[in-house]
Amino acid sequence: MKITIALAGNPNSGKTTLFNVLTGSHQYIGNWPGVTVEKKEGNLKTNKDIKITDLPGIYSLSPYTLEEVVARNYLLDEHIDVILNIVDGMNLERNLYLTTQLLELGIPTVIAVNMMDLVKKNGYHIDIKALSKKLGCPVIEISALKEKGIEDIVDEVMKVAHQEVTIQHYFSYDIERTIEDIQNHLPSDIVLSQKRFFAIKLFERDQKIQAQLSQKIDIENLIQVIEKQEDDDSESLITNERYQYITSIIDECYKRKNQNQLSISDKIDQIVTNRWLALPIFAFIMWFVYYISVTTIGTMATDFVNESIFGEGFELFGSMIPSIPDFIRSALQMIGVASWLEGLIVDGIVAGVGAVLGFVPQMLVLFFFLAILEGCGYMARVAFIMDRLFRKFGLSGKSFIPMLIGTGCGVPAVMATRTIESSRDRKMTIMTTTFIPCSAKLPIIALISGALFNGASWVAPSAYFIGMAAIVMSGIILKKTKMFAGEVAPFVMELPAYHIPPARNIMRSVWERGSSFIKKAGTIILLSTIFVWFTSYFGFVDGQWRMLEASELNNSLLAMLGRMIAWIFTPLGFGHWQGAVATITGLVAKENVVSTLGILYGFGEVAENGVEYWPMLASTFTIASAYAFLVFNLLCAPCFAAMGAIKREMNSRQWFIFAIGYQTVFAYIMAFLIYQLITFITTLSITFEMLIGVIIMLGLIYLLIRPYPKKMKEDETYDELDFE
Repeated sequence: MKITIALAGNPNSGKTTLFNVLTGSHQYIGNWPGVTVEKKEGNLKTNKDIKITDLPGIYSLSPYTLEEVVARNYLLDEHIDVILNIVDGMNLERNLYLTTQLLELGIPTVIAVNMMDLVKKNGYHIDIKALSKKLGCPVIEISALKEKGIEDIVDEVMKVAHQEVTIQHYFSYDIERTIEDIQNHLPSDIVLSQKRFFAIKLFERDQKIQAQLSQKIDIENLIQVIEKQEDDDSESLITNERYQYITSIIDECYKRKNQNQLSISDKIDQIVTNRWLALPIFAFIMWFVYYISVTTIGTMATDFVNESIFGEGFELFGSMIPSIPDFIRSALQMIGVASWLEGLIVDGIVAGVGAVLGFVPQMLVLFFFLAILEGCGYMARVAFIMDRLFRKFGLSGKSFIPMLIGTGCGVPAVMATRTIESSRDRKMTIMTTTFIPCSAKLPIIALISGALFNGASWVAPSAYFIGMAAIVMSGIILKKTKMFAGEVAPFVMELPAYHIPPARNIMRSVWERGSSFIKKAGTIILLSTIFVWFTSYFGFVDGQWRMLEASELNNSLLAMLGRMIAWIFTPLGFGHWQGAVATITGLVAKENVVSTLGILYGFGEVAENGVEYWPMLASTFTIASAYAFLVFNLLCAPCFAAMGAIKREMNSRQWFIFAIGYQTVFAYIMAFLIYQLITFITTLSITFEMLIGVIIMLGLIYLLIRPYPKKMKEDETYDELDFE
């Protein structure tokens, strides 16, 4: 018998852990059609006829977030046989709010009370039989982490599938009478089992439900009568009665032995979420993670990949093992392939793969530690800690984690935005998080600092300050546009109890994130590297088209392209083709900026900071143009790998183009203003470009201080905005 199960529950309730236990490796990950919400589906590993869909983590079936809209539409529109509702036994009261709504859908439901091991350990007692009787559906106690109670869930699902549902909870008499009247007004095409749910949502003035009806019905008078009678709005009336029902359930089914005794999690939170200690503790933890991932273990592994596997080879048991490029080059030379094909394969394809794999060790170590912090429950506390600060400029506290990760690499930073439930906040975080200088931008900072500012210590900190300022300014400006208008999504989060995450879940998380990076970002950077190689090593010399030597790069197609677009950067002070070409190659990988300039100045191989050609760079750039060059490369569109991640996470070509366009335009404006400002300070002369800069500055000030637009209508707020 084929059965379709919808797995529903609050965020941090253990829903995804249960999904992984039920499906094992028999699952695939995609996106819900037309939106950026991740979709997971799989088959029960013990019965392939049972299909399970992991719905987004939600708190209710009201359309307050895109995730709630997606989940509700799936439950209403698809033929679901059973809803498996997982609730957190440590936060039963809050979780039951969603449960009461799921039970109104007319779909057979099984409730799994998770974390029962922690419930018992902390001195709680849940009367499962009484809870089942009060809710009118089977209730099973489980521990998803320890895989206890899983077989009981499967047995109950098989029993209740295709059974009729009996309504257990009713509202007060007057509200029920109004709901019944609304049901009588519903079009005949509404499924009988869903009529009660539709009537309740229409009573709450749910605009999206109203829009789903085949014909408009006029029920406003019915609602106004009950609102006047009860002196409250209809949505509040339903919410209050739901919580009254939940309170009665808690009083009867939920007992705590030691009412005044703090749990272990509460004791830990008194320290890690303390007003004064929270930020220092967080700073130390992230410093430690960053130190291990980027400075020590991660760097050692990355250096081995770059310098040995894709560099000069390595010694093993007394024998010299050639690097992959050397091995392939030797093999190609043995079979006598053409020099251009050898260059394409070795310098293009292999170099492209090496550029991707070189990042992987650091990222895997970083993903490992982040998976531990997420799995144990600490990351939820970090979002809570940072929410107050970030809310002031239009972002959620959950936006801080991607920005922090962005100091290492923009790719995992963009991928980390998946933890942000609000579609608007997630998109805005994706658009701004790469403003933070990543490790690949450090060579550019070192180059400009050493060549033009004599290694001044303030240059590097100023780069990070500019990145943070760009995020703050963008948050304020974007929040005042129609696409992002409205209050920051309410920060509602159950702080899960601290626990030791199982090794299997950690490794699965590392594998999913790592493989996603290699498949998606790797493809883009591979293709882009081939393109850059071809345009760099082919061109016209004395009217003859041929492959070029490294010293002839100024005759390449890339150089021709640089000359064609160099005028674009003239207002920024570096309107020469060398700066333009370096900026273009920086789109592949930001480290390319230093190496490209080295080749253009006649150095085939240069140090990471390009010290060999500092004097030549100083003669090409002024202090003003050099700093503008630095700012533009820090803030403009990131490398192709990060762009690939942005495209994947946006799941929309229009949104991707908008994000990259915004970053590039914003970077151009900032670089232009900084160039004009430094030029004025150093020369004390006023030019026409400076007057334009003043006008642009006034425009930015207006965008920052202008009032927020009027609140959008409810049915517009969480749509996929203007591009979908």
